[in-house]
Amino acid sequence: MATDLLTRTRGRLDAYFGVSRTGSTMRREVMAGTVTFLAMSYILAVNPAILGDEGALGDKGIPMQAVFTATAVAALVGTLVMGLWARYPIALAPGMGLNAFFAFSVVLGMGIPWQVALSGTFLSGVIFFVLAVTKVREKILNAIPLQLKLAVGAGIGMFVAFLGLKNAGIVTSSEATFVKLGDFTEGTTLLALFGLTVTLVFLVRGWHGAVLYGIVLTAGLGIVTGLVELPSGVAALPRGLDETFGQAIVHLPDAFTAQMAVVVLTMLFVDFFDASGTLIGVANQARLLDMDGKLPRAASAFAADSVGTMAGAVIGTSTTTAYVESTAGVSAGGRTGLTAVTTAGWFLVAMFCYPIFAVVAGSTEVTAPALIVVGILMARSLGEIDWNRLEYSVPAFITIIVMPLTYSIANGLAMGMIFYPVVMVARGRIKEVHPAMWALLVIFLGYFFFLAE
Repeated sequence: MATDLLTRTRGRLDAYFGVSRTGSTMRREVMAGTVTFLAMSYILAVNPAILGDEGALGDKGIPMQAVFTATAVAALVGTLVMGLWARYPIALAPGMGLNAFFAFSVVLGMGIPWQVALSGTFLSGVIFFVLAVTKVREKILNAIPLQLKLAVGAGIGMFVAFLGLKNAGIVTSSEATFVKLGDFTEGTTLLALFGLTVTLVFLVRGWHGAVLYGIVLTAGLGIVTGLVELPSGVAALPRGLDETFGQAIVHLPDAFTAQMAVVVLTMLFVDFFDASGTLIGVANQARLLDMDGKLPRAASAFAADSVGTMAGAVIGTSTTTAYVESTAGVSAGGRTGLTAVTTAGWFLVAMFCYPIFAVVAGSTEVTAPALIVVGILMARSLGEIDWNRLEYSVPAFITIIVMPLTYSIANGLAMGMIFYPVVMVARGRIKEVHPAMWALLVIFLGYFFFLAE
């Protein structure tokens, strides 16, 4: 009886996800989902370190345990929606870069309370959803030049890496030169350098969980040397959401301001193109694109991403987006939504392991190597920019360099959007500038001259 039930269940899962049709197996899909989780689970430690009140934001941050729980729940919900609805082997979680924008540009830079920042995140998710289920999505994708899309990704990578170098103590402030090399005799800096070294070795060796393994080894060495505290336990019931759940809705009226319009636009822009690149890239690696190179069920996939963002904002975390680490699961044979469902299951398990992740999240020298490595991976798009054509290289360079130097992703994005039409006009290519770019130029000029104050 039990055997028959198991067989029927397997058959239904196979039929729904199309496991056999893609040439995969149930065992392979589960294994692939596990590999994807290992590759991206570092976010459970890094996100609280960035957004939490015991991390970089201090008393301006979200309660630490709430961030951890919200991160796990957002990843669980977003990945389940992607797996069950769009049926792709792609996992979602609060995005790197977007969490840095939330923390350092919005909360610290603009002085916006985290509750209102969550409202902005929610609004960006709502707009994303509308774009996802309409043909407007394709028009927007075509309106923004590829070179700027590449520059935004690379610039965020530079920003995240700079943040990691700062947290590691490798780069410190200087009155004379603004920044200088840190003190390599400091124990915490040495620990971070160790973590960076082992993580890069794992990465170069092709280990799918390189970032996670680097964090584990660094934390272990930190505990042995007394630089990192021992965890208070191994497991604990999820807590903290009573402090964050629904704050995005409660403070929604406060998000309808000119300043927040720029915040929402930046969140939307970055998430929209990040999700586009990730979804198409992972699907291409899994050979799931159709004969024309288009993504089947594209509307469902993009809608799943936006649902993850809305759910994450309501729960209490920054923008949730598709993770490029999903390619690790694809490399392990994942081809269907069952891979994503398996990954979601692991996030459910991880939700009960806060004491372990809390120790890591509270030690910036342990999470710093992860930020640097993620920055390296994001900066790979530098090689795809056409540096030989000034009409592309000028706005791209300005976008990239302004992000880390002004400690603001929004500033870099805005500067690039302003200079692109200018250099295109100077080049005599005004007809190639999409009307949407002129609208963005006006919006961001308003941001600099009226709103940034």
